[in-house]
Amino acid sequence: MRLSISKSKNATSLYVKKDVTINGKRTTKIVEKLGTVSELSKEHEDPIAWAKEYIKELNRKDKEQNREIIVKYNQSKLIDKDIKRLFNGGYLFLQQLYHQLKLHKICNKISAKYKFTYNLDSILSRLIYGRILFPSSKLNTYKESKKLLEPPDFDLQHVYRALEFIAKETDLIQSELYKNSLAFSKRNDRILYYDCTNYFFEIEQEEGLKQYGFSKEHRPNPLVEMGLFMDGDGIPLAFSIHSGDTNEQTTLKPLEEQIIKDFELSKFIVCTDAGLSSMSNRKFNNKNNRSFITTQSVKKLKKHLKLWALDHTGWHLSGSDKTYDIRLLDQDEKVYEKYKTNTFFKERWIKEDGLEQKLIITYSIKYRDYQRQIRDRQLYKSQWQMAKSS
Repeated sequence: MRLSISKSKNATSLYVKKDVTINGKRTTKIVEKLGTVSELSKEHEDPIAWAKEYIKELNRKDKEQNREIIVKYNQSKLIDKDIKRLFNGGYLFLQQLYHQLKLHKICNKISAKYKFTYNLDSILSRLIYGRILFPSSKLNTYKESKKLLEPPDFDLQHVYRALEFIAKETDLIQSELYKNSLAFSKRNDRILYYDCTNYFFEIEQEEGLKQYGFSKEHRPNPLVEMGLFMDGDGIPLAFSIHSGDTNEQTTLKPLEEQIIKDFELSKFIVCTDAGLSSMSNRKFNNKNNRSFITTQSVKKLKKHLKLWALDHTGWHLSGSDKTYDIRLLDQDEKVYEKYKTNTFFKERWIKEDGLEQKLIITYSIKYRDYQRQIRDRQLYKSQWQMAKSS
């Protein structure tokens, strides 16, 4: 490091500069601005002499930090039993997020309500760190947490006891987390995505929420169903747990009402797949500044709408008033190449059961060709299997 003096019409400034190599090129960078000569004269009799001594001290400290250190070990000395010398500090960045979301304060609020003596904050934080760093069972998470820089101050039995109260206060935790996240992150809560999935258990007998129902994986096991809302950026917003035999269409409205109440949201668009787009759900999201976007099976449309959707004429491209006949797109190679990556659409308003909706149909040459390839492979496989069996 060296002293750099910069002179201008109004002042003479002193800087600490250092030579560095960036991408193989030698250059200099300013380490510190010491101030102007006039400013430093108020504290030092000779500002330039003081600056040189200051930089000399900086170079000495920098040299000490970079010097090699030899650590001596005695190979005959026995290591003390049950003394830990290696710790996992990889969770510390998660700990910062944990406290930014004020989860420790939420735990304190729950602990004060139920007056239990174990440390809920310590338990919940370790469960979260473990789920991200080394996903495993509660037992193994407890064992792995002993390797952290800050060991747990609870027993395994406290983990299982705490789960009951975490489940009871799920709504509180979710609503508080949302409010706390707004302090350091802008949430895209004007668009909400909702879907359901289920989890199976390796048991035969139904119990509590674990009930037989339609399995996403087609497994003959009792299930538990979960519905999840995500914001427009794909960050989880709220979830709910239901028994495995619950119709997923009935799960949307209660959780949405909870969001409106606890999260104080009123204006948003809900996006779902066809399985959740019942008429009841559509009507619920067609009032009080809410809207919906959902998928619709062409097969389930009424006859006149199906004929309109499958008609090869009347198609549009975004930003143009021109209409297209999609049958003509394959007749010329140049036309095909020009439009094969475009998405054509047609739209109209419909009114069913007192609900007005805009129906949008899309058509993609690229997606059509992809589906044709799948169909051709399936036909070839079927013909091969028939030929083999005969």
